[in-house]
Amino acid sequence: MCRNITTLRGLEPAATPEEIEAAARQYVRKVTGVQSLSDATREPFEVAVRQIADITARLLDDLPQRRQPPTTVPPLRRAEVQARIAAREAHERAHELGLPHEHADDHEHAGV
Repeated sequence: MCRNITTLRGLEPAATPEEIEAAARQYVRKVTGVQSLSDATREPFEVAVRQIADITARLLDDLPQRRQPPTTVPPLRRAEVQARIAAREAHERAHELGLPHEHADDHEHAGV
């Protein structure tokens, strides 16, 4: 159904809670068409993500071992994705702490 959802069964080491949540989040985005959250969509969207992540974790625990590992590397295990996440988190921390920092688009945060 959605090419962006990564196969988690059979990963070594096993899928992390973050990987399971990312897959659940992608699934909920796909079936709802919600790409950015608003006050009206945030709570039902997040509840659905939690429920699907819980169900997915139980399903992965209940299924027998795969004979072969998945052929693709989950995004959260890719170095370039880890670097993007770290950069975004550092940027968000800089905002929270009021530290000077740069933006890719100078006009995006004019007046900040």
